[in-house]
Amino acid sequence: MNRRELLAMAGALGFAPGFAARAAAPGDAMAARDAYLYALPLIEMATTRARMLKAPGAAINKLDHTRILADHTSRRVTTPNNDTLYSWSFLDLTRGPATLTIPPMGERYYSVAVMDMFTNNNVVLGTRTIGGEGGIFTLVGPDHASTGPNPTRIATPHAWLLLRVLTDGGDDLAAAHKAQDGFLLKGPPSAPVPAYATRDAAPEAYFASARALLASDPPPPSDLRILRRTAPFLGAGPFDPAVAADGVDEARLITMFAKGRQTFTGGWAYPRPNLGDYGQDYLYRAIVALQGLGALPVAEAMYMKAAGDDGAGTFTGDGLYRLSLPARLPLDGFWSLSMYEATADGQFFFTDNSLSRYTIGDRTRGLKRNPDGSLDIWIGRTDPGGERSANWLPAPKAGPFAMYLRAYLPRAELLDGRYRLPPVVKA
Repeated sequence: MNRRELLAMAGALGFAPGFAARAAAPGDAMAARDAYLYALPLIEMATTRARMLKAPGAAINKLDHTRILADHTSRRVTTPNNDTLYSWSFLDLTRGPATLTIPPMGERYYSVAVMDMFTNNNVVLGTRTIGGEGGIFTLVGPDHASTGPNPTRIATPHAWLLLRVLTDGGDDLAAAHKAQDGFLLKGPPSAPVPAYATRDAAPEAYFASARALLASDPPPPSDLRILRRTAPFLGAGPFDPAVAADGVDEARLITMFAKGRQTFTGGWAYPRPNLGDYGQDYLYRAIVALQGLGALPVAEAMYMKAAGDDGAGTFTGDGLYRLSLPARLPLDGFWSLSMYEATADGQFFFTDNSLSRYTIGDRTRGLKRNPDGSLDIWIGRTDPGGERSANWLPAPKAGPFAMYLRAYLPRAELLDGRYRLPPVVKA
């Protein structure tokens, strides 16, 4: 399939206008393609759950803490941040609610996002929404009464709770650990978690797991239309394995070329307003599940991707780049610019470097600002030398890379586009 055919095919799901139907059973192949993309968030959530539950002491309905900031060895979740410590739990609410206790956090930023198995943020409890005083909250699945203090309804019986606690690392880690330890989660015992196929599995195994996950965590009624259309693959079947393979190949090509769907404005791609709460935007949901599983909604944090050398988010040059930022960005929280090496399957992870520096942000120590408070960040594979070294964000020694700027608690002018970031330029 050439690029023109791919873009035409992708248009049916929102990449671009127009669609060139394939000659061999196009309806069935398109249904298989759409079924794969619809189920991808469920598959990625199940895969992440299985991976995380392998950690020593990990269990369902049990809060586990990461005690160090993510670095180049952190490979469990794509596009991690280097600003917050993570705590997490996969929830099973089939046998009753779980109770979450949030301690007083004062001025320290935190957020507790609870995502259903379709990766929608059902609730974010944190600095922005409830403040620093803490409280007790009851997480209730769809099949139980909402009793207990501050009942909070979760859309699926299983879910992912992801806690972020801000820390500067170093001397602040002990205080951040104490803050983490104040969060308490109590839930009913859980049945063993079944094994599910991964996104790279053969179509028969992939769709069998998708059907099992949909039975375990039923979709909302608003998805009835696509479920009817994809019933041969996500429902009772049957389907032709060859047609299924054809559609799955197309779906995987779409995810591979997902960068083509992003629109870059002034050198940056900005998140859609429905990030983290996708509604019926199944393609966007699938792409985020692959490239940024666990993304917060934009009111909590905005993730902006730099355009790169190709104008589509990838840098490949060996030279020096510069990002010049004003003294303050329009936000009430904090910001950071993260460097990621790009993997062949479209995921992003921190890259090893001599400084052990994976981000630069407004809390980075030792930065040299200009007389007016503005900041020049120098980006490249090698140390730029001189005074520029203090503001160097190391790129991978080889291979493509990408950069994301996170802005926590963005103000209205950043949310609505009145403010735009300056572009990354070649120095």
